[in-house]
Amino acid sequence: MKQTYQLETSFSFHVLSQNKDSLARCGKITTDHGEILTPVFMPVGTQGTVKTLSPQELEEVGSQIILGNTYHLYLRPGEALMQQAGGLHKFAAWPKPILTDSGGYQVFSLAELRKIHENGVKFQSHIDGSYHEFSPESVIRTQRALGSDIMMVLDECPPYPSERSYVEKSTLLTSRWAERCWHKWKNSAPLYGHEQVLFAIVQGSTYADLRRQSCEQLLAIDFPGYAIGGLAVGEPKSAMFEMIAVCNELLPENKPRYLMGVGKPEDLVEAVSLGIDMFDCVIPTRNGRKGQVFTANGPMNLTNLIFREDFRPIEEACDCYACRTFTRAYLRHLFQAEEILALRLGSLHNLYFYHRLMAQMRQAIADGNFVQWKKAFFEKYQIKQNESFTEE
Repeated sequence: MKQTYQLETSFSFHVLSQNKDSLARCGKITTDHGEILTPVFMPVGTQGTVKTLSPQELEEVGSQIILGNTYHLYLRPGEALMQQAGGLHKFAAWPKPILTDSGGYQVFSLAELRKIHENGVKFQSHIDGSYHEFSPESVIRTQRALGSDIMMVLDECPPYPSERSYVEKSTLLTSRWAERCWHKWKNSAPLYGHEQVLFAIVQGSTYADLRRQSCEQLLAIDFPGYAIGGLAVGEPKSAMFEMIAVCNELLPENKPRYLMGVGKPEDLVEAVSLGIDMFDCVIPTRNGRKGQVFTANGPMNLTNLIFREDFRPIEEACDCYACRTFTRAYLRHLFQAEEILALRLGSLHNLYFYHRLMAQMRQAIADGNFVQWKKAFFEKYQIKQNESFTEE
């Protein structure tokens, strides 16, 4: 890629405050569906809904932007119906910004059901086994039909661990696909009257030089924003943070940096200190549906017997609906009885906690005391061995 591309867009990102003692920063993303204060956590609404929660509840807990997934929405309900509905915003009754993943991660996680080639990937639907193909151009077409504010390029996410030779080829393929996505974006128009922008995805597994190579190739195309993909897929935490630091040395300061698929509260805090602006993960909602809730003191599993006669709220200082209204004992009862309300309240509290955590970090950065705030957070936030919980 020898040519450097330029593209004007109404999308904007401004750094509002930069921490002096770390790389943490707070900023503002402007889209046609509203502003997003960063660092921001984005709830995952894979199939056009954040499981168990209504759009009204999402707004009430502080959600600024949600995710939809191209793979799932392409298969069901499909592009044609989505266009009839007027796009995902109208279909899902969500008035704020939406980001859509290209579906690449979902396709590549179906290792037994897909085949990668230069033009894209052929895969079988997990629903009915039917055959489909994604190309860089087709995923942009599908995301145009969805009408998301932020679209993602098609990429290949190498599994961990992977041989260097495989990651080299994969990283180059992702860069070639990204350029094709960029051209399709540039040469197609939004369908619903609002601007859509395209973010690139840096790959390279845990090979620092391949991460740098990926950054340099994608920077030459000049995307409005950059994501770091292919992490939190089984590599050690130290390797994940090392790769984030490697990428952020090269990624431009005037563009949003999005760490895909991360993560746990402690990971968000560490990644913010390294300069990340955007996050998404299923952990708060998926784990909430299984009975794990997050608090300032660490995670807590409400299904444990110790909470059978505990009539305190999940968290005394929390102002979410679940904490204002119900006790740990009642919530444990709901989980034991397999009541749907338990899933909703666990998810609601966890998203409230995540959004509050991001707001606290934004304030600490603005106040110039993020490093002190981070130290206090880790002194209080403890993960006990008997409270460990898998998000799988």
